[in-house]
Amino acid sequence: MRTLAGLLNNASSVDYKAFLNLVNHVGQLLNSEKDNARMRITGRLVHLTPKGEAIIVGDLHGDLNSLEQILNKTNFLKKLSSGTETFLVFLGDYGDRGPFSSEVYYVVLSLKTMFPENVILLQGNHEGPQDLLASPHDLSYHLQRKFGSNWQTVYVELSLLFRRFCAAVIVENSFIMLHGGVPSKAKTLDDVAYAYQKHPAETHLEEILWSDPVEGIKGICCSPRGAGYLFGEDVTDTFLKMVNVKCLVRGHEPAENGFKLNHDGKVMTIFSRKGPPYYNEKGAYLLVNLSREISSATHLSHGIQQF
Repeated sequence: MRTLAGLLNNASSVDYKAFLNLVNHVGQLLNSEKDNARMRITGRLVHLTPKGEAIIVGDLHGDLNSLEQILNKTNFLKKLSSGTETFLVFLGDYGDRGPFSSEVYYVVLSLKTMFPENVILLQGNHEGPQDLLASPHDLSYHLQRKFGSNWQTVYVELSLLFRRFCAAVIVENSFIMLHGGVPSKAKTLDDVAYAYQKHPAETHLEEILWSDPVEGIKGICCSPRGAGYLFGEDVTDTFLKMVNVKCLVRGHEPAENGFKLNHDGKVMTIFSRKGPPYYNEKGAYLLVNLSREISSATHLSHGIQQF
């Protein structure tokens, strides 16, 4: 078994050829992912079996230290190597706006190759398609620092890999996980599963990657982000009822204490990055017993781990 120290050491010293090989390997894994005893996959929606536990990680944005802390505190590598039924779910935004973006991608992608049925990679707005990509977008600069003149080749292949990441994870009758917000015009769960294929004709993917919950409004309104919408509690209620879950777990927004709740405890935001440019004092991740009945995001918040 590779150790965390070994992964971090490799992340520090990896050259562009080894990094490209890793990207291609993960791409092959994602292309060939099939239903298994742990999860069922529809389009880009993962149906997770309500058994075992999940470690849910919010935005990292190149914060290698936070990722190291989470993996150390959860003892993830040891758990998986001993056969424990544990899932590691990343809510997106692994790199960009952080100096160790390349290293974070290396560790995350390596974990996917080591435990392909236990590591789930969601797409964030910083991994979005070109027409929805966050701006400013400085991943190219971090890749250039890491790989010199070969950065463009790495950037192209990494960008193609992002397009294979999942849109959402659902634990049936319990909760759903995605990066940003609920697709306000979705009529069925297939609108989530096939949001990427329906983009840009329909706005589901844009809202999944970009939207934010707010208090005191009904419906949706324009977002200051320039993409997605701000959505009210009524939109959350309609969506949760439609997909038959109790609450939403998402990332996308900085939170001073690493997490926050919205919409009467039906929406939880997790943010795992600390320090500039967001300057939140704490990061957080979520531990969930998947077999336990969940009534709300407030209920889930008992599993929040701050650092």
